[in-house]
Amino acid sequence: MTIIVTGGAGFIGSNFIFHILKKYPDYRVICLDKLTYAGNLSTLKSVLDKPNFRFVKADICDRAAVYQLFEEEKPDVVVNFAAESHVDRSIEDPGIFLQTNIIGTATLMDACRKYKIKRFHQVSTDEVYGDLPLDRPDLFFTENTPIHTSSPYSSSKASADLLVLAYYRTYGLPVSISRCSNNYGPYHFPEKLIPLMIANALNHKPLPVYGTGENVRDWLYVEDHCKAIDLIIHKGRVGEVYNVGGHNEMTNIDIVKLICKELHMSESLITYVSDRKGHDLRYAIDPTKIHNELGWLPETKFADGIKKTIQWYLDNREWWETIISGEYQNYYEKMYGNR
Repeated sequence: MTIIVTGGAGFIGSNFIFHILKKYPDYRVICLDKLTYAGNLSTLKSVLDKPNFRFVKADICDRAAVYQLFEEEKPDVVVNFAAESHVDRSIEDPGIFLQTNIIGTATLMDACRKYKIKRFHQVSTDEVYGDLPLDRPDLFFTENTPIHTSSPYSSSKASADLLVLAYYRTYGLPVSISRCSNNYGPYHFPEKLIPLMIANALNHKPLPVYGTGENVRDWLYVEDHCKAIDLIIHKGRVGEVYNVGGHNEMTNIDIVKLICKELHMSESLITYVSDRKGHDLRYAIDPTKIHNELGWLPETKFADGIKKTIQWYLDNREWWETIISGEYQNYYEKMYGNR
């Protein structure tokens, strides 16, 4: 089988490539990535020389480049991780999110139609559902929860999801969609909460927390997410949406305090900054459908996963320090410097 993985030099995409190459050594995997600020070719260093792996630098919005790749590789499956994904950046500059997340997805699906793909899988997010109240722990997102977006980022992802389902209904394109809760683990770009706090704590820098830090997220170790997508593309029903979640809700402030404890750092580093515009209160996924249909359950307990994640950042300082010393630093100052 030949799989094209878009956005494979990013956080979840790279972990998915590692998973597939390890589990299916006879598969051919092609990574298509534009290498924007969040794409890092050094992440894929361990697989670049494998005979059944190919890296192609291109934009999923570039129709000519996408079609040429499909012509060369005749893929069986496409898994689309490629996306602009940071909420704060979408508030600052919505346009690039609409371009990549909507037009790019359409471009890929047009190629899938032309080259008779066996499965197009769209990697989406639980953020398309909006948020849940903090005082209703009994409420969860299901696949039937209405879409109710809060940010330009989540709106662009919801738009892509609707387009994917429209291509299934209109053209019969064999598609599937997964909507996952917050991921954490190795190679997580250091602008997101957990790696940002680890990196700042290790450098004895302030730990900026939005508002009061009471916002709740459902955390899932990235390897468990990759296993869920693996199941969906091989055994999931065409035309279906699958929610993927960890049943592991934690407030942002508790996450930060846990990281301080694991690193033996003082909580005095925690600094509260003005809240994000339209900040969602709580995300919580009900993964009953994927469990009942495909037998998936998260395997990594958060207490174990966060220890593994922290250790990975301790063991791979060069990877994230190189990122922080570059363009990311200018962005960091812009976002947090005057709050």
